[in-house]
Amino acid sequence: MKILTVGDIVGENGLDKLKQILPKLKEEEEIDFTVVNAENVSGGMGITLKAWNELNKLPIDVFTMGNHTWAKKDIFTFIDHPKLIRPANYSKGVQGKGYNIYNCNNKKIAVINLIGRTDMAVLSENPFTVIEEIIQKIQNKVDYIIVDFHAEATAEKIAMKYFLDGKVNILVGTHTHVQTADEEITGLGMGYITDLGMTGPKKSVIGMEVEASIKRFLTSLPERYKLAEGASIFNGCIFEINDENCKVEKIKRIYLN
Repeated sequence: MKILTVGDIVGENGLDKLKQILPKLKEEEEIDFTVVNAENVSGGMGITLKAWNELNKLPIDVFTMGNHTWAKKDIFTFIDHPKLIRPANYSKGVQGKGYNIYNCNNKKIAVINLIGRTDMAVLSENPFTVIEEIIQKIQNKVDYIIVDFHAEATAEKIAMKYFLDGKVNILVGTHTHVQTADEEITGLGMGYITDLGMTGPKKSVIGMEVEASIKRFLTSLPERYKLAEGASIFNGCIFEINDENCKVEKIKRIYLN
């Protein structure tokens, strides 16, 4: 089975790039299952109903979120949609699901969303203990487990890699909007990358306008971020799983201008 994971969609230009690239890429690469992080799709923060409806027209199986999950109040009108998950380690009782199980090619695939705690400014439960509890619940009910760990610190993501090796099939990092070149298949057959990168404006500071970003660093004043314009890049990763032993056999990192 071939699984495509796509890095944070940043703004409307990022969404346009996704529309342009995704259908053709899925056909060329013979992708079976697709996971896209959509927490920045509307204006660079959150997701509106309009963007949600546009995303649902695309051949995408699951949408994951992150620290900007609640940035647009529209989300409460569709947060319970089965294709949308938010970090599982948000406080108990929060609306929405932290994971879901999907059917694809006679296989059951669990997709879990987590958020990090290092430098994220989000009060969340411990992602390590939360995912351990989830895995204990579902490990005998699914064939594959995919995790999107939305976190700032590379150390936290790498620690999660070692913690989950042999427990899940694919672990991808999101949030930093900078694609890392450390994709690997672990000793126990898990596919991993520290950060998928972003699908959004190329000439930018992680999706935001260059001038406004520089001013913040020059002056330390709370200059308002502005979404960058112009041509976008497409970042993602393809994982090929052996359906017999359930281990990842190939990884292909995607960076398209």
